[in-house]
Amino acid sequence: MYTEEIQNLLAEKFREEGFQDCFLVSLEQKNKNIQVFIDADSGVNFEKCQKISRYLESVFDEKAWFGEDYVLEVSSPGIDRPLIFPRQFIKNKGRELQVKLTDGSEIKGTIVEADEHSVTLTREEIKKEGKKKIKETIETQLLYNTIKDAKIVIKI
Repeated sequence: MYTEEIQNLLAEKFREEGFQDCFLVSLEQKNKNIQVFIDADSGVNFEKCQKISRYLESVFDEKAWFGEDYVLEVSSPGIDRPLIFPRQFIKNKGRELQVKLTDGSEIKGTIVEADEHSVTLTREEIKKEGKKKIKETIETQLLYNTIKDAKIVIKI
């Protein structure tokens, strides 16, 4: 219900100066509760979310799409939501990532490189050779179509 219209409104807003590096991560709509999750290459702050929310509210009110008693939430996806788009991996270079692959395996590592096609993770493994312990750095390149789920590891 109005999903495509909202996506078009956001695409229009993202062409404006100050919003050109923004992109829609997901749009969730349950009855009159609308959640818009946006991200930006330069990061998302409260002010950006507020301006986008006011923009959407003005259109919703003008067109009376949801009546008067709807709830609109515009926010960044949050650190606990999966990365979806290549630009999110690029933006998070240097951070640790937990990845579930489509073959069922899992890998954890630090993002050292990312582009439009793949992400490269590095991790250290300790191997035993006799009585010696040898620290080895392993680099793994993953194509995005092999990733089922990827989340930033939250360090406490």
